[in-house]
Amino acid sequence: MKVLMINGSPRESGNTFQALDEMRKVFEKNGIEAEIFNIGREPVTGCRSCGACSKLRKCVIDDAVNVLAEKLAASDGFVIGSPVYYGSANGTLVSLLDRLFYSNQTDLTMKVGASVAVARRGGCSSTFDELNKYFTIAGMPVASSQYWNMVYGMMKGEAQQDLEGMRTMRVLAENMSFLMKSIALGKEKYGLPAQEDRVATNFIR
Repeated sequence: MKVLMINGSPRESGNTFQALDEMRKVFEKNGIEAEIFNIGREPVTGCRSCGACSKLRKCVIDDAVNVLAEKLAASDGFVIGSPVYYGSANGTLVSLLDRLFYSNQTDLTMKVGASVAVARRGGCSSTFDELNKYFTIAGMPVASSQYWNMVYGMMKGEAQQDLEGMRTMRVLAENMSFLMKSIALGKEKYGLPAQEDRVATNFIR
């Protein structure tokens, strides 16, 4: 089994990375391959609303989004980690996720998702909620921990001092491992849930 992990921080070995790396150790202990992909310094732009992805089956902007789309297709789980900027996720990360989830042609149903927010002090809850919305619009079960998935720290290494936060990361990875393995067994016996044809109803008609 595989888990794709995205570090949205431009500080590649900073506190967000350390929170994700704490999870990675647990995944590997459970026999699950985990890759941390750093995108915080990637030149990622927002969606152009060109609609080309419906024909190309990938984003017309050929950058990290298309690389991650292939990795996500081969993964059983997806973890998104972000530092908190003004009560929100990193702008580069949001641009990437908007395009990834919109242009991606892979059925993400029953791939397990989890988000992690890291802050000096405030804004974790709003960032956590923001990131989880990507999963819930795509039919992805959201893994939970003993507490909301947040870690505190500003200077490099301070995340390690947040003992409750680090434990929350380990519990999250354990729960996510169990959920992914359980879903894999369920898919073998029952398959994926039945799907209806998509109906898009606008508010103004």
